[in-house]
Amino acid sequence: MANPKAKKRRKKIIFGAIMLGVAVLALTAAFKKKDAVVTVQMEKAARRNITELVKASGKVQPVLQVKISPEVSGEIVALPVKEGQNVKKGDLLVTIRPDNYEATRDQQKANYRYALANSNTASANLEKALSDYLENEALYKKKLISDADFQAAKTTLDVAKASLSASSEQVSVALASLRSAESDLSKTVIYSPIDGKITKLNSQLGERVVGTAMMAGTEIMTVADLTEMEARVDIGEVDVVHIAVGQKVGLDVDAFQDQKFHGTVTDIANSANNNDTGTSSTTAAATSSTSTDATKFQVKIRIKEKEEFLPGMSVSAEIETRYRTNVVTVPIQSVTMRFPKLETNGVAGSTNTAAVLASASAGGGDSSHAADPPKQVDVVFVVDGDHVKAMPVKMGIEDDNYYEITDGLKEGDTVITGSSKAIGKELDDGSKVAAGVAKPEPLAAK
Repeated sequence: MANPKAKKRRKKIIFGAIMLGVAVLALTAAFKKKDAVVTVQMEKAARRNITELVKASGKVQPVLQVKISPEVSGEIVALPVKEGQNVKKGDLLVTIRPDNYEATRDQQKANYRYALANSNTASANLEKALSDYLENEALYKKKLISDADFQAAKTTLDVAKASLSASSEQVSVALASLRSAESDLSKTVIYSPIDGKITKLNSQLGERVVGTAMMAGTEIMTVADLTEMEARVDIGEVDVVHIAVGQKVGLDVDAFQDQKFHGTVTDIANSANNNDTGTSSTTAAATSSTSTDATKFQVKIRIKEKEEFLPGMSVSAEIETRYRTNVVTVPIQSVTMRFPKLETNGVAGSTNTAAVLASASAGGGDSSHAADPPKQVDVVFVVDGDHVKAMPVKMGIEDDNYYEITDGLKEGDTVITGSSKAIGKELDDGSKVAAGVAKPEPLAAK
């Protein structure tokens, strides 16, 4: 029977030989890669002013608009306005047939008068009952009437008081019903609540409409003040934390292609939209792809310019969120990701992926003790003679073209800016480079 220790030792030797072979192959590939000359484009890290933008799309809407819905139901008998018409506050917009409401008002008025008459009768009965009670009380004290007659007079007085109280309540009920009927009658006529324009007219003369007392009611029209307009855009949850009231915004309205508009953030939603409007928001940062599918928050932007905007026009917004002045910057394409430098079999400075993985797996046949591979870090390739160094960097904000570098580079360092293939795949720490002319990037396969 084989010795378990010898068997385990043999497995360790075999596994170690495999890892050593992988490391040797990785290092050989790395040395060959370093010997190859990569043609690149270069640029010096320079100081610039950077403004980070959050980009979003949405619609132009009036700051103030009122949807007109009746509070009572019925047939439209007057509609003296049309879509696109300007109206003043107090102008007649619509009249609903008042016949039924006038009849109800008249009926409630009669009920009120009847209740009032009953109250007057009850008041007179109370005066008579009080007079009889006082007279019987005087006779009772003189022992001229019996206890029964005096008690009857007292009971009659109590009944008269109760009748007057009940009739008074009936008067209050009748008056409340009359006021309700008069209010319903007044609601058959609707006036404009603001100065503005009829931007939408949904109903026609003779159409029957439903009042808001019955669920949502019929939306007859919309009146909007078009002198003050705003852009309403949806911002992803990744970006909305950088939005603040008062931030400046650049606006492009599709209907005015040759004009640039300006605005200011006036309102940020406290809760996410429940409906998906199909708009997207992105920053100039690499987080744009994640925010596209994120939960959206509506942001309102007051437009400064006065133009003939119409509700619903498409708008694109660039919100200036953060600003840096005179900071060290590099082109966005200069930043890539590599594994950190390691000591691999006595060779320092390797950032080769295979070498890193081999180094992390080496150290014994028991794979359960293998270290997890290190995470990639942001690097910029800095030119050092005819070679490059992979310099780990820390980034701040960014705009459409440049990253702010907060650590790892200094002004004047020559960095690799292209090609994307060289930066993304070909270059490694210590690679040989030669300056070349930038070539057009190949189109991605569709």
